[in-house]
Amino acid sequence: MKAAPKTPKAKRQEEQANFISWRFALLCGCILLALAFLLGRVAWLQVISPDMLVRQGDMRSLRVQEVSTARGMITDRSGRPLAVSVPVKAIWADPKELHDAGGVTLDTRWKALADALNMPLDQLATRINTNPRMRFIYLARQVNPDMADYIKKLKLPGIHLREESRRYYPSGEVTAHLIGFTNVDSQGIEGVEKSFDKWLTGQPGERIVRKDRYGRVIEDISSTDSQAAHNLALSIDERLQALVYRELNNAVAFNKAESGSAVLVDVNTGEVLAMANSPSYNPNNFAGTAKDTMRNRAITDVFEPGSTVKPMVVMTALQRGIVNENTVLNTVPYRINGHEIKDVARYSELTLTGVLQKSSNVGVSKLALAMPSSALVDTYSRFGLGKATNLGVGRRTQWLISSKTTVV
Repeated sequence: MKAAPKTPKAKRQEEQANFISWRFALLCGCILLALAFLLGRVAWLQVISPDMLVRQGDMRSLRVQEVSTARGMITDRSGRPLAVSVPVKAIWADPKELHDAGGVTLDTRWKALADALNMPLDQLATRINTNPRMRFIYLARQVNPDMADYIKKLKLPGIHLREESRRYYPSGEVTAHLIGFTNVDSQGIEGVEKSFDKWLTGQPGERIVRKDRYGRVIEDISSTDSQAAHNLALSIDERLQALVYRELNNAVAFNKAESGSAVLVDVNTGEVLAMANSPSYNPNNFAGTAKDTMRNRAITDVFEPGSTVKPMVVMTALQRGIVNENTVLNTVPYRINGHEIKDVARYSELTLTGVLQKSSNVGVSKLALAMPSSALVDTYSRFGLGKATNLGVGRRTQWLISSKTTVV
């Protein structure tokens, strides 16, 4: 028997069933293909090439923290401190973190921060909002610990503290020109602080940590120890330095001079025991101090050697046979090119010993004129005049004596 022909309704139902089966198969195929792609992508990122994700994750969570080290101490010959470092804090902001948390508002805590930093609230907001994508900006440096603790208790988002140090000089203006000072970053700017900056500066350490989204440390990754700075002991005696400074101030005032300098040297060793200048300044607070006042006149200014070279002239005359130990010189005042050469007191004649004892200008000038100027310049040079002193206290003046100059 022949099968009964399908009715139109049966044909439509069969076609619809075939279409649904085909569409279901296509959908399953797409889902399986997408799943295979996702699995392949996961395998690629996690197994074959995970470095990029690791780097991106580290950029978001890893932070490098500097472990600071204090600057070395400067002492006198007996260990008395002349320059020390005291712990202080720096206040800094993370503009991006702060911006994400809502920025600077009129909240009383922000007003308290502005008052503590001694700046108007709108000025504080302007400094932070200048570049909202920045991650670091200083708000205040060298803040005392009490003020830093107060700011920390405000618990403001994006406001952080950082340890640093500030230089303190116990002797103040007494040793100001000699010791010098540092800037806000503890870099030597003048004096011994500048000359021995590398010696006094330690090597900061490093700490790598992982932080969460709130800035809390959740893991210590690694750390590098800091290298301590070296201390520096000077030949200066702090008690003698104070005495010399006091007497120098008295001498400047008594003579109504604009300035004065004094250097105390141990004649047996050549060590500098004291070096002072007047007027001086306070290195702990030199705001408004004239730059000229900070100059160490004892080593930067040009001075006539005066009577200090007289023994050298007498020695040179003896070496060249111009005189001997028994020679007696006529020390009556006389004139050279219209200038009178005389002594403090009038002496008709003096022996070589008397010339030195009385510091006779007449006697020494006659010895100097009896020999070529090159002989004296050579003697001065062999005594070290014109050569670097290597005192380590900053810039020094240049020797202004030429081979054609006669100086007594």
